[in-house]
Amino acid sequence: MNDTAWLVVGLGNPGQTYAGNRHNVGQMALAELADRASAPFKSHKANALVAEGRTFAGGPRLVLAKPNSFMNLTGGPVAALLRFYKIEPANLIVVHDELDIPFDSIKLKFGGGHGGHNGIRDIIAATGTPDFSRIRIGIGRPPGRQPAADFVLRDFSGEERKVLPNLLADAADAVELLAGEGLTAAQLKFHTAK
Repeated sequence: MNDTAWLVVGLGNPGQTYAGNRHNVGQMALAELADRASAPFKSHKANALVAEGRTFAGGPRLVLAKPNSFMNLTGGPVAALLRFYKIEPANLIVVHDELDIPFDSIKLKFGGGHGGHNGIRDIIAATGTPDFSRIRIGIGRPPGRQPAADFVLRDFSGEERKVLPNLLADAADAVELLAGEGLTAAQLKFHTAK
């Protein structure tokens, strides 16, 4: 049994209005993980919805969190959850959308800058460190001259929604692999061309 605990945070904006937006793909991936762990989300005093469990027998313990705050204020709930569960930032995995990665691709990294992502920027500010893992789900660039801010706050297209379940399953697999076998093993699987 693997007793190492990981805090896995899915980024997004709260409420039904934003639920299907590209910006909420991190929270969508967490729903997939919670289903695998048969763990319902419950309100937590850290201003987040939290589900706890293991997605497979003997796997690592996952604390899945969807902050109730808007994307640019994600850091407070994340820092509070790290303190509450006594988890170090090195065992934090943030699952989020990424404009600079083509749709239907996943990239993983540890540390680094925020790359203009307001959720990551706020987590770095609130925790005082950039040293945590990120699972970056590619949503691609907006078409034409559409501003990025508008693009991320729109729902996935009909064509994208056909592929989305597989992409979310890949993101959940990436979390399991990273937490269970480490970053390098997960990168080897997901950074290899399909």
